[in-house]
Amino acid sequence: MTDAILGFHHRFVPGSGTPLLLLHGTGGDENDLLPLGRTVAPDSALLAPRGPVLENGMPRFFRRLSEGVFDEADLRARAADLAAFVAAARARYGLPAPVALGFSNGANIAAALLLLHPGTLAGAVLLRAMVPLTEPPPADLAGKPVLVLSGAMDPIVPEASAARLVRQLGAAGARVEHQVLPAGHGLSQADVSLAARWLRTTRDARIAA
Repeated sequence: MTDAILGFHHRFVPGSGTPLLLLHGTGGDENDLLPLGRTVAPDSALLAPRGPVLENGMPRFFRRLSEGVFDEADLRARAADLAAFVAAARARYGLPAPVALGFSNGANIAAALLLLHPGTLAGAVLLRAMVPLTEPPPADLAGKPVLVLSGAMDPIVPEASAARLVRQLGAAGARVEHQVLPAGHGLSQADVSLAARWLRTTRDARIAA
């Protein structure tokens, strides 16, 4: 179904187990990552909001000043709005905390959620993410599982920025796995396979615990 909660148009697909919060890249919408979500987590509920910011008509989750240069005040405000949306959606649909699956701009807002609102997510798969905040606040991620998949030939995300994000998340206590794939900014089959395997592994670890 397509609906709006707290200003976020979104799709919700029922399922069992830990839900996925699907966060699209620039120019995507609430439908964009549904096929990927269903592929990597066939039984999970899917919650997919549309980014509320428009850049030349293309939806995004927060404003940027130029490519790779974020409007951090807007990013902080939008992350708070997204955290409130997740809380409202959890109450409406009866969901546990979701694992974010974000691509590009969606991965960056997911990283910001982890650092600014660490209780919002149960974990995250960050596809082509970079540092969202130059000076993030202290956060307690206490073993929260995070997978970061970067592209060795990515013209948009500098390798140093992805590596710095991994260090920030690790310093906050997250259990981070980072892989650099022989790919550009677009997703590859390796991204899909690694994300699916990681989600199965983290689910099995939760069940065993």
